[in-house]
Amino acid sequence: MATVGEKAERHGSLDATEAKADHIPVVSTMDGFESRATAARAANDEEHETTIRAGLEIHRKAVTWSLVISMSIIMEGYDTNLIGNFFAYPAFKEQFGVEIEPGVFQLQGQWQSALNSVATAGCIIGAFLNGFLIDRFGFRSTFLVSMAFMIAFIFLSFLGKTVLIQTVGQALCGIPWGVFATIGPAYASEVLPLALRPYLTAYTNICFCIGQLFSSAVLKGLVGHADQWSYRIPFAIQWLWPAPLMLAAWFMPESPWWLTRNAKYEEAERTVLRISNVSQEQAKNKIAMMVRTNQIEQDMVEGSSYLDCFRGPNARRTEIACMVFAGQVLSGSSFAYSATYFFEQAGMTSEMASNLGLVGTGIAFCGTVFSWFLMNKFGRRKLYIAGMMAMITALCVIGVLQVPNHDKIPSLRWVQSALCICWLLSFSLTVGPVGWTIPAEVSSTRLRSQNICLARNAYYIAQLIANVIQPYFMNPTELNWKRFTGFFWMGTASLTLLWAFFRLAETKGRTFEELDVMFGDRVPTRKFGSYVVDAYHDVTIQEQKAVDVQAMHDTDKV
Repeated sequence: MATVGEKAERHGSLDATEAKADHIPVVSTMDGFESRATAARAANDEEHETTIRAGLEIHRKAVTWSLVISMSIIMEGYDTNLIGNFFAYPAFKEQFGVEIEPGVFQLQGQWQSALNSVATAGCIIGAFLNGFLIDRFGFRSTFLVSMAFMIAFIFLSFLGKTVLIQTVGQALCGIPWGVFATIGPAYASEVLPLALRPYLTAYTNICFCIGQLFSSAVLKGLVGHADQWSYRIPFAIQWLWPAPLMLAAWFMPESPWWLTRNAKYEEAERTVLRISNVSQEQAKNKIAMMVRTNQIEQDMVEGSSYLDCFRGPNARRTEIACMVFAGQVLSGSSFAYSATYFFEQAGMTSEMASNLGLVGTGIAFCGTVFSWFLMNKFGRRKLYIAGMMAMITALCVIGVLQVPNHDKIPSLRWVQSALCICWLLSFSLTVGPVGWTIPAEVSSTRLRSQNICLARNAYYIAQLIANVIQPYFMNPTELNWKRFTGFFWMGTASLTLLWAFFRLAETKGRTFEELDVMFGDRVPTRKFGSYVVDAYHDVTIQEQKAVDVQAMHDTDKV
């Protein structure tokens, strides 16, 4: 069976006549010999040679559009932090709860579970829909329509006066959230050069942190209000994002990769010129590289459906994307994010515990920013493994410190709480942002949207399970494991670490075409970082043939 590298050689054999016949741009290379593969190699070499500073200068418009589109993820971070905190709001409990004793209201347990879970269920639906919608309609149309639905669905949360309407509102809002969470990293990976790709895909995690930080600030500012506006204003603030982002989406450039996959080569070239400060020849080279990459991937799998994500070399890429995202939950996030609860158990007032929770969110934001430098220096694989090891250590110590009698040594609760903050810092430096970057890089271009959607849904499903079992572990009327629960999540994190060691491939510094060849040729996991791949070896052969032919012509003339 021919390897992908050998199949790539056949794609380099198309000459200018064939290329012009199917309207694929080419550039002149030598004495009338035109080669799509030669143009593609020029673009590939330029990707590797472009520095971060040069990338920011040349592709500043692409960077701006990527930043704007990823800002939609702020809404998911904002609301996921919002609804759970409303359970403690007096006005919210009075409006949607039941009176358990005179003047005391409480939201029923089944409705608490429903409000916590339906948004995630909506996100799963939205993520799956996004894979179909982008493949058919493109990024721009999908983003624009999703924003319109987001504006409409917020009305249910803002105006709803029954807990059922609130639950329906959360479920419907989850659908566009699922779209935004998957469209951000996919779009960033398609409009940005290799040098900038990890930073802007990891930026989506920053947007999630910004949403949580903003939500915590709003909740803190309104916690003292006793009327209905204490929860209605936070819902209304969600409209701050969709309106301007919907306007921006109207002018949003379509992904040149999507246009190329749909044979809109001239429009793809115009888009490259629009979002990047490059010459027309450079733009043609980039489109030629996209065409060649698309053809190599067609050799692997003909279609672009969800089923194709599990066929051939793409199955390995789907596994990596899904496990990396699910690892964010398996690392113990639902447990370690309970630092506020731990601080209260240590004797701290609710207000002070909330303030420290806000500090923790700020630490997550700063950690994600600093992770950009770590990814550039150490790559994805090393950072992911190191982060998982650090979090396993923190979870283990938290569990061990639960063994002594806390009534005799109350300071242990403070140590456990501080370790939760250490876990959060480790997560935001490593697994958090890297979990967004790897799925966008490891996926094939034809299946990127579907792959990222599957990966994000792996996260959502893991999160749903964690949301169910975590309270069961901690609840005094159930298992009552308290902080022994850290041992359980240490186990899931250890299994994830074991998987990462044997299966997580390094994607740093690799173009999409190079990754296609490496996955197609089944390069072992631990060789990905050092493996030497020439996706354009066939071009050298073709150029040498061209030189030989030209030499023969010159000899005949003599």
